Amino acid sequence: MDELVADVVIVGFGAAGACAALEAADAGADVVIVERFAGGGASAVSGGVVYAGGGTAQQLDAGVDDSVDAMYAYLRREAGDVVSEATLRRFCEGSREMITWLEGNGVPFEGSLCPYKTSYPSDAHYLYYSGSEAAGGFREAAKPAPRGHRVKGPGTSGKMLMTRLNEAVRARGVRVLTQTTGRALVRDDEGRVTGLVADTLSGAPAGVRARHQRFAQYAAKPGIYVPSLRKSLHRRVERFERAHGRELRITARRGVVLAAGGFIANREMVREHAPKYRGGLALGTSADDGSGIRLGVEAGAATGGLGRISAWRFVTPPSAFLGGIIVDAGGHRVIDESRYGAAVGEKLIEEHDGKGWLLVDAPIVAQARRDGRAQSQWFQWLQLRYLLRRGRVVGRTLDEVARKAGIDAAGLRASVEAYHGDHDPTGKPGEFRRRLETPPFSLIDISVRPNLGYPTPMLTLGGLVVDEDTGAVRSTAGVPIPGLYAAGRTAVGICSRSYVSGLSLADCVFSGRRAGINSALAQGVLDKNENVF
Repeated sequence: MDELVADVVIVGFGAAGACAALEAADAGADVVIVERFAGGGASAVSGGVVYAGGGTAQQLDAGVDDSVDAMYAYLRREAGDVVSEATLRRFCEGSREMITWLEGNGVPFEGSLCPYKTSYPSDAHYLYYSGSEAAGGFREAAKPAPRGHRVKGPGTSGKMLMTRLNEAVRARGVRVLTQTTGRALVRDDEGRVTGLVADTLSGAPAGVRARHQRFAQYAAKPGIYVPSLRKSLHRRVERFERAHGRELRITARRGVVLAAGGFIANREMVREHAPKYRGGLALGTSADDGSGIRLGVEAGAATGGLGRISAWRFVTPPSAFLGGIIVDAGGHRVIDESRYGAAVGEKLIEEHDGKGWLLVDAPIVAQARRDGRAQSQWFQWLQLRYLLRRGRVVGRTLDEVARKAGIDAAGLRASVEAYHGDHDPTGKPGEFRRRLETPPFSLIDISVRPNLGYPTPMLTLGGLVVDEDTGAVRSTAGVPIPGLYAAGRTAVGICSRSYVSGLSLADCVFSGRRAGINSALAQGVLDKNENVF
């Protein structure tokens, strides 16, 4: 058995864990990060979008007029009361500084504004409307502004985000223990968390460690797109861990921070807490198995929002599709199509059995074909090709296309007639509306179901309940558990009620920094030479 001692021990090396480590180290703490794989987590396979506003340098460069009050008003309506007004205000007021802090740690941003509404921009743009800011019902509550700050890097730029944060963490001298899995928290007689028991491959043969790392990497990508491949590779990873792992005990003089991600890869937990959301693509890595949440619960922690899962059903790019209408099996409208894709997904799953179709006419299809490639990343282009080919039925009339799709024709006709009226029934702004009157008509199947050609990415939003001032984990009795903190998707945070692109990573930065500095400044119970084991 090996033993280590540190001031702060962080479980998980995604964005939340990295930010916690940076703040703890800058506060003078000796920090150890425990990471099951090589680092990066779900943050590294994400789009690398950070939600920020109130007049960031990038917004100013793009000529965008935004304010803290407008950002707060939008998020108050979007996120609900999942956090207090004071916490949300603090998040918004610190938004500009958050981007500056990330830039100071090597993370690049750019104020190149995307001129069209999309779910994720091409490599030509790095600032965009990443939520429902411009949708009906939201623009009245707050002046719209683009707040999706995409890290400047090719493709999905979460990899760039974590590359730079990794460099910053290691430059601080933080010890990063990769291929090491947190197994249990250690508590003293008074209930204070004083350490972590982990299993590590650090003493395993080099060939074993190399294969473990390679299989874990492939399970993350391309395994994220092929669940059967991920499952097969992860079984091999687990065999290496069982056969070659040895126990490591780490004393935490001041605190332990749980930043191990969510639980979307744990199908049993998803089935227990959100059974309607079992048909999606697990957005994250196989380490998003709820292990951090489990560690907290075993120490007496309270949980919240475990039934909240974000399910993405984007119809853009291309932006032309915003002119269509989404209908259910009865031909009835589902939602304002300019809403964020997670709102569309939730509406379909919760109220329409996951079934939905996008109705467009010939001009919209023609424009989609013209603009699709230029507005898309490679994976979005492949999905558009699938939708326009295998995912679409075509008819010369509304009745014909409804019959081919198997939906109610009378309901569809009524929805189109209402859509052509003076005011859209769902509140979609006029700038996104198009008259659907030129045949042939198309119904594109956007139903939520397992589908490699058009998957529905999902991530969990709930986690451990934390004190919103310090990030300390609260017990089921509502009091902080001494020595235990949580951040990112292991904890309840800003996005735990409603997610828009960039809000989870922004919350990882916000909550990670909060947990890092408060754990570092906590009064420890151990002297430098003491060890609880």
